Amino acid sequence: MTPTQTATGRQRRVYVPRPADAAAPPHPDPPIYTELMRVWADRGRTLPGRHDPEWTELAAPTVRRGQFSDSPAPPDDGR
Repeated sequence: MTPTQTATGRQRRVYVPRPADAAAPPHPDPPIYTELMRVWADRGRTLPGRHDPEWTELAAPTVRRGQFSDSPAPPDDGR
């Protein structure tokens, strides 16, 4: 049995990261996606990879420190 095979004989993929200096330059987005991003931006929509203040506000915790009191039970009551 090789290191990349399981007992059932099925192969599994092993991730081997590429060295940082061998990283390929990023490809530019195809024109259809560039146009779509422009249309979304013009309409004020959320764009992938861009900061979204509305999402930040919605995802923020709604419970503030001190909003709820501690348990009234004594600390050593077995709860």
